[in-house]
Amino acid sequence: MVSITAAPRTSARSGTLMALGSMSCVQLGLALSVHLFGEVGPLGAAWLRLAWAAVILLAAVRPRPWRFRRSVLLATVALGIATAGVTMLFMVAVARLPLGTASALEFLGPLGVAVARGGGRRALLWPGFAAVGVLLLTHPWQGSLNLVGIASALGAAICWAAYIMLTQAVGDEVAGLQGLAVSITVAALAATLVSGPAVIGDLTPHLLLAGFCLALVLPVIPFSLEMYALRRMTTSAFGTLMCLEPAIALVAGLALLGQVPRVWSLAGVAFVIAAGLGAERSGARTVPRAVPRVLAGPAVLESGEIRHEPAAHSALG
Repeated sequence: MVSITAAPRTSARSGTLMALGSMSCVQLGLALSVHLFGEVGPLGAAWLRLAWAAVILLAAVRPRPWRFRRSVLLATVALGIATAGVTMLFMVAVARLPLGTASALEFLGPLGVAVARGGGRRALLWPGFAAVGVLLLTHPWQGSLNLVGIASALGAAICWAAYIMLTQAVGDEVAGLQGLAVSITVAALAATLVSGPAVIGDLTPHLLLAGFCLALVLPVIPFSLEMYALRRMTTSAFGTLMCLEPAIALVAGLALLGQVPRVWSLAGVAFVIAAGLGAERSGARTVPRAVPRVLAGPAVLESGEIRHEPAAHSALG
């Protein structure tokens, strides 16, 4: 029998594994997306992934947003806008800034969540370790700066912070992946308004097939994992764990591209791994997770069970 004290620990560990799986998929998806840049550009590649992800999730999940409560629906729409923002603004930043500089600026988003939701001075230890590690990994002090690129990277950081907060809120209220299916559809529509018209005319069967495969790797699988992870972890711990992503990219570069890291990069890996371990050990949510509820009348749980009970207080009002 699992003890009461062991349950939060198990929850944090499973959430950590999901977050790590998500980050690995993100790095793989970004690496594969580079091959599309020459044909549809960075924004076009982002739009193609989001559009296919919306089609996949709508077909697989078949969400019923008309049965969401108004506050939940508004939060889901906001999550979709944040998703489109972080996806496209980061592409704009990378086109104008060195990748290390853009990454360091974007990581201000999850680090800000980790600090704001940490709950005390001791809770700042792991975000602090992560911040030092990210700086050592990305060394943003190298390279020239571009005001448009800086603004885009900071915008992506704000959208990423909003994404983390809204993903947890929607995930707590909506069963399964219904919220993700709706938010990705909103993100795809927003991306279509920005870059869709310029790309649609250039689409070929090859590009459509490549976009479909990429959409599974990024964003369908990682965003699904993140929604489940944030049902098990605090936003502070999750935001800290996100800083492991540069370390994952560094390992991938060494293993797949033969890019040998420098000494300060290895030190950065040590810092972010320490932060990640600390977040995993202290990152379980200490209150019972709310049963997802989005339907009027009987609540359909993720397992398919029907619960006939009055709705409890909603975190979204």
